[in-house]
This record gives sequence, C-alpha cells and structure tokens, in this order.
Amino acid sequence: MKHFVNLKDIPTSDLRKIISDAKKRKKKRKNLNALDLDKNSPLKGKLLIQMFEKSSLRTRLSFYLAIKQLGGGALTLRPNELHLKEGGESLADTAKILSTFGNAFMLRTDDDAKLEEFKKHLNIPIINGLSPSSHPTQVLSDIFTIEEIKKKPISKLKICWIGDGNNNVVNSLIAASVKFSFILNIGCPKKYEPNKTILNWVKTNNGNIKVFNDTKNAAKNADVIFTDKVISMNDKVNKVKKLKEFKNFNVNSKIMNYAKRDSIFLHCLPRGSEVSNEIFLSKQSKVWQQALNRIHVQKSILLYCLEKLR
Repeated sequence: MKHFVNLKDIPTSDLRKIISDAKKRKKKRKNLNALDLDKNSPLKGKLLIQMFEKSSLRTRLSFYLAIKQLGGGALTLRPNELHLKEGGESLADTAKILSTFGNAFMLRTDDDAKLEEFKKHLNIPIINGLSPSSHPTQVLSDIFTIEEIKKKPISKLKICWIGDGNNNVVNSLIAASVKFSFILNIGCPKKYEPNKTILNWVKTNNGNIKVFNDTKNAAKNADVIFTDKVISMNDKVNKVKKLKEFKNFNVNSKIMNYAKRDSIFLHCLPRGSEVSNEIFLSKQSKVWQQALNRIHVQKSILLYCLEKLR
C-alpha cells in the first residue's frame, strides 16, 4: 500500500513514474471530453472518498474528474456531517469504516497530526490534498507543467519562489527541489524565511537552495517565477501588518524582467495582491494550463497509490 502524503518521503523514481504516466495519459485524451473514460478504465469499480476540512476548488474538481476518467467513482464527505466531529466517534473507528467502503482516501486538512493519525489507522492509501505543512499534489503537477512548457527536465532549470518562505506550497517545492535536483531561489522577507528544520534537511540531502531577502537576486536568470497568496488559509496573523511586510515582494513586470526573457509565471491559485494584473494576465502566465494539468497528475497519483501504475 502506497500513501501520498509528503514528497520528501516518496522515492524520486516513483515521482518520475507518476509524471511520465501523466504525460502519456494527457496525450491520449487530446480529443476526449471531461467525462469520457480512459481506455481500459484501470480503476473501474474503485471508490475515492474525499474529505475537505478546508475550502477547495481545483483539488476538488481535479480529483473528481481524475477518478471518473479512470473508470471509478468519488464520494465527498463534509467533516461536520460525520460522527467524527459531532458524535464523538474516534478517528480510528472512522478510518476503519472508510477502509471498509472505499479504496482510497483523499484528505484536505487543517491539521498535520490528523493526516498522520488517519494514515496510521487506514487500511487504504491516503492522499494529502493539502495540509498546513505540505501540498504535494499541487507541486508535483507544477513540475509536470514546467517540463511540458519548457520541454526539458526541471533539473536543467532555475526555479524562483517569491513570497512567504514558510507555507505549505513552498515546503513541497523545497522537497521537490531536492528530489528532482533543481536550483531553487527563494525571495522573502527575513522574518519569513523557510523553517530551519527544513533547511537542515535540504543541507543533509545536498539540495541547491538559496534564500534571499530581496527580489532581484532571487529572480535573476530564473526560468520560472512562482508565488502564492501572502495570507494563506493557515495564517492566524495580523493580515494588514503582514501585507505591508510583503509590499516589496509582489510579482510585477520589474521582477519578471530580472528573470530570463522566456521565463514563465505560475501561481497555485486563488490569487491576491501578490501579483499584478499585468503579469497574471500576460503571455508569460501559465496559471490556467497549470490548473488543468492537475487532473492528469492526480490520475497518475491515484494509480500509483492503488498499485496500478505501469
């Protein structure tokens, strides 16, 4: 049984297999509609149970379509409808029921400990659809998108992150930079640099990550510029104060000009004031392609977890 919780815990060879499979599946669906099935329906009869403790649009849609296209079905649960929240049923007992009825469980949660607890008690694979410390499905899909556009392995590219250096997306991007051996520059205010534990892990694993407290050095000669909302779903901070602290880290034409002329802009969405309309709506912005690609990668993640990946 294979879980998909954190990129750093998954062998690079397996992550590569997922991306390779997603590339093939996308190519084969060129002339198909959203609900048309993949050839041979590899997950026919399989049920994906999803639970969202946090709001979701792209993760919800992409996983629903992913399991449908593979021939299976999806059931979405709301936490406030379960005995787990209101009726006092233990998480272990809830996990037993999920394992009895479903074939895989996708959890989008506000609690990393809960994700690990479910993993401990489930007899089916668990997929992390987002947690406070990690967003692995998003970042693996982003790597797929970058290689699709740039037509070369990400190991040959320089990636730049502008924004909060200590949120779930950049944590997974850091893990990916080690797994896929690409250069990652992070531009953020000093107060918002990545967690020292994560940076120590990078050092131990010979990662190539540099942290800058300005945008020019971070973005210089980058092939890809990433950003995310400054105020994330997990933030319990003075929002006005934090936005002021990031006023010099908004992605605009000046920052993009520091990068290579053929650089692209990516954002996991939803967006806020961290990127200008000029850049977000420009030809350099590939955010819609980025969002759509999540379906294809999600499919290959499901196949991986259910040991159907060939």
